[in-house]
Amino acid sequence: MLEIIQADLSHPQHAEAVVYLLNQYALDPMGGHEALSSFAQAHLITELKKRSTVHIVLAFNDGAPAALAICMEGFSTFACMPLLNIHDFAVHPDFRGQGISKLMMAKVIEIARGLACCKITLEVLEGNAPAYSLYKAVGFVNYELNPKLGHALMMQLKLV
Repeated sequence: MLEIIQADLSHPQHAEAVVYLLNQYALDPMGGHEALSSFAQAHLITELKKRSTVHIVLAFNDGAPAALAICMEGFSTFACMPLLNIHDFAVHPDFRGQGISKLMMAKVIEIARGLACCKITLEVLEGNAPAYSLYKAVGFVNYELNPKLGHALMMQLKLV
């Protein structure tokens, strides 16, 4: 039986599933192909609990952790409304191809609507065709303000 829920990090099963699934994602080529550090594994739940604007969706298939979406509220200054950013979205390899990602995305959309968000944002690697296809199928488009200026690019400056 498939269950899609909003996680409660004070529930041990949910907390363990978040760390497990995020680590599985990190080990995947699309997640960098490197396990989470022991520090991240030990402190992730404590740190996430400190942030009231984090919303996590989990999928369990017959009780086994199957998928994860970690979302964080942001704010659109142009719309003067909240937005929801999908920071991590992953389906465990054992459960891919079963339609779980579409159900997960529906739950994320439900949460965003409940928060009166103006939009949902995310980043996706160019080479991650399955994820890109999912996002396009549910209505995501490449971000641009003006077609003449092109699509927005994601950049980062690592500090640690």
